[in-house]
Amino acid sequence: MRSEMFKAASVFLSLVLIIAVGPARAADPDWKAVEQALGKSGQLQAGDVFRIGMPRTDLAVTVKGVLVKAGFALGSYAAFKQVGDKAMVMGDLVLLDQEVPAVMSGLLGGGLDVTAVHNHLSEMSPHVMYMHYEGHGDALQLAKALRQALSASATPLGTGATAPAASAGPALDTKQIEQALGRTGRDIGGGVFQVTVPRAESITEIGMPLLPAMGVVTVLNFQPIADAKAAITGDFVLIDKEVNNVARTLRQHGIDVTALHNHGLQDTPRLFYMHFWATDDPAKLAQGLKAAVDQTNSKTAEGSK
Repeated sequence: MRSEMFKAASVFLSLVLIIAVGPARAADPDWKAVEQALGKSGQLQAGDVFRIGMPRTDLAVTVKGVLVKAGFALGSYAAFKQVGDKAMVMGDLVLLDQEVPAVMSGLLGGGLDVTAVHNHLSEMSPHVMYMHYEGHGDALQLAKALRQALSASATPLGTGATAPAASAGPALDTKQIEQALGRTGRDIGGGVFQVTVPRAESITEIGMPLLPAMGVVTVLNFQPIADAKAAITGDFVLIDKEVNNVARTLRQHGIDVTALHNHGLQDTPRLFYMHFWATDDPAKLAQGLKAAVDQTNSKTAEGSK
């Protein structure tokens, strides 16, 4: 009788612990193994997103005669997020036209989904395309599948892939840009200055959060060029009713809209990404971007009212 009572008490205690503590959390992936599989190092970012950049430093691409830096407009990446006992990866690959078919076949053959293929900018030489993808499963296996797919391209990966040394050149007055935008930014390398603007609402895909570090964020990039001017590019993350207001505002400030499309397939709310380009005085460009950001449901800048 005592034995049965002891067993019953043990079961009851176990149930109480499960309810109080919740189910055991899946162990975090071995991010070092993921880095080794892809041949590039990464960083754990906000929201426990592990992001690995794979810039196309092997390419010399011009846009309307401007030689663009890899971090400015040629930034392939993979963003991993552990959700329960599985990982999700999503990202964007910068590919030459001739690399697109084989890389797509590699992604699909490796169990990854292709969610978009399109341009980001106009008048690029050589012409490049951008392939967005995502996958679900074991993080290490996803990384291996991605590496196999990228082997069909010349994307610099592995221990021998190093970025070229940055050369001296024009610089930006970043304080002036931050003042015009009312937001802070950061140097992402090679003199490229980046300001990101998260959306205010929660964004999900099949119930899973899509976070800014996963690429679901408005990105405003500035690259210094000659004559104290800057080139700008990036993309606005928009809901349907914002699209034309933002496009109209950009055009009113002399900024070209170069692409409008989806990046994902099952995001909620449904998102559209608007890419842009212009060259001019950095502060003037920042003022135009600020006016466009004001047309969106974006988080308020820290320190503002």
